[in-house]
Amino acid sequence: MRLVPQGRAVQRTAVLNVVGLTRSLIGEHTPRLRAFQQRHPAAVIDPALPAVTCTAQSDYLTGRRPTDHGIVGNGWYHRELAEIQFWKQSNHLVGAPKIWDELRAVIPHFTCAKLFWWYNMYSTADWSVTPRPMYPADGRKLFDIYAWPYDLRPALKQKLGEFPFAGFWGPAAGVKSPQGTPDCATRWIAESAKLVEEWHSPTLNLVYLPHLDYNLQRHGPTLSSSSGGQLNPKIIPDLKAIDDLVGDLLDYFDRRGVQVIVLSEYGITSVDTPIHLNREFRKRGWLTIKEELGLELLDAGNSKVFAVADHQVAHVYVNDRKLMSEVEAVLEATPGVAEIWDFPMKIQNGLAHPRAGDLVVFAQENAWFTYYYWMNDQRAPDFARCVDIHRKPGYDPVELFLDPNIPLAKVRIAWRLLQKRLGFRMLMDVIPLDATLVRGSHGTRPASQDDWPVVIGPGVPLNASLGSTEVAGVIRHALLG
Repeated sequence: MRLVPQGRAVQRTAVLNVVGLTRSLIGEHTPRLRAFQQRHPAAVIDPALPAVTCTAQSDYLTGRRPTDHGIVGNGWYHRELAEIQFWKQSNHLVGAPKIWDELRAVIPHFTCAKLFWWYNMYSTADWSVTPRPMYPADGRKLFDIYAWPYDLRPALKQKLGEFPFAGFWGPAAGVKSPQGTPDCATRWIAESAKLVEEWHSPTLNLVYLPHLDYNLQRHGPTLSSSSGGQLNPKIIPDLKAIDDLVGDLLDYFDRRGVQVIVLSEYGITSVDTPIHLNREFRKRGWLTIKEELGLELLDAGNSKVFAVADHQVAHVYVNDRKLMSEVEAVLEATPGVAEIWDFPMKIQNGLAHPRAGDLVVFAQENAWFTYYYWMNDQRAPDFARCVDIHRKPGYDPVELFLDPNIPLAKVRIAWRLLQKRLGFRMLMDVIPLDATLVRGSHGTRPASQDDWPVVIGPGVPLNASLGSTEVAGVIRHALLG
């Protein structure tokens, strides 16, 4: 990123990351967003590839592609550890300077708040907040947040109460539950942004608003993948809820003299086809499966070939290089696979980083990749039926559902919570193993620009199509007027 002249006046700016927002979703059900778009220049963003949270945010905040910053997805295979790891939080994983580092170096007193954007731990941002459970030695998992400076955490919790973690991800996210309203987690984040503005007045305030993400994945944005774009009525309440939240923030920041950019990371399209690459590889004897307590675990380090699934992209790691041509042939013959990137394609598309798979596979717009590797659900690992984003060797959107085959599932949840309070070990094993439940996904480049992410506000070229790495320039331009 280029440096800026010293002595330039700076316009304080808030960036609202409205996850899943696209041009096709802005309309009669989002009057505040529609009015904001009418008052400001807007552009679509040719999505980061993979079009997933961690890659898109890293493109936006560094102005570089994964070849340089190293964030090839929400997770990847760590070759030295021989482990698949997802949703790690250290900002040291992002191997390129951030926009606030650049601006702080040349603008006196420049400050940045980073609220629930990813890679938020040990960031150089002045104030940061991110979801982070506590894990006592007795095996418990206690929902909480991590904040820097440390005194920010108790200050926020004193004002807002505990962060409604169950509303941030899992079966209770985006639906009314004992944990709160459907938008409880996003509302908590929005209120935290107001408090950080009130207490600290950051020059740049990055705010993550995930509410749309949940039911867009559960139900899909359209009635079906072949419905011609007819809006799914199940997501209308979510559109209205996020519009109210964004509208409230627009009014609040306007009163504080802070300009606002609204953007999104990706667009979600309707899907009807899960792809089980690891099961295909297992049929050919390429996976190594370890049995523990009668259940099956993927042993990635001893496998010849395996896939790390991440929405509509899969990183395929080929430990036995002699199989490369055969692996490519299997992928080409797999229904639902649209593109296969080998090393020259990874170079061409900015994904040539050692963390990336030896082959990177993209699904068709109506398909997505599961991490499933077992052939019999009775042998699935115990974590498969839990919300367990770190232990699963891939992303699992089925965590948004309660297993419909469990009679009185909510009673089972209450019993599990009682066991937990009494100090017993328990599994919150209420997640189904039916990938066909998922109706929306992202990760590839949608055919229609109406399904691409958007950026609206000062600094945006009018009616443009921007690359994901150009968003950093939009933010910089808005700050510098």
